[in-house]
Amino acid sequence: MSTILLVEDDPDIRQLVSFKLVRAGLRVVEAADGLSALDAARRHSPDLVILDVRMPRMSGLEVCRELRAGPLPTEVPIIMLTARARPQDLEQAYAAGATDYVVKPFSPRALLERVQSALLQVGR
Repeated sequence: MSTILLVEDDPDIRQLVSFKLVRAGLRVVEAADGLSALDAARRHSPDLVILDVRMPRMSGLEVCRELRAGPLPTEVPIIMLTARARPQDLEQAYAAGATDYVVKPFSPRALLERVQSALLQVGR
């Protein structure tokens, strides 16, 4: 069973995404801010990370850079989930190490499909 680290400060979105992932047979570890996300990544070694950009204590871009520099193997996919949709926002996310980018509002089913596809690409 693959482990997904879901980092989202909005509890409603976190609950919706977590519910969809768990129903698909995935294990979900939740974090509500950037510092908690880094701690959870070290403790749970996720197979994939879903990461909001705008969060308290540490932005998703900062978390992405930290994850790429340290606790995660480089092949672990990081999917940014954010309301920011300008071209420069995407460029910043990919430069920080993101492997995919999903803009809110989003379809939970489409997000699940992207998660499953990313996991297949890395053999998890």
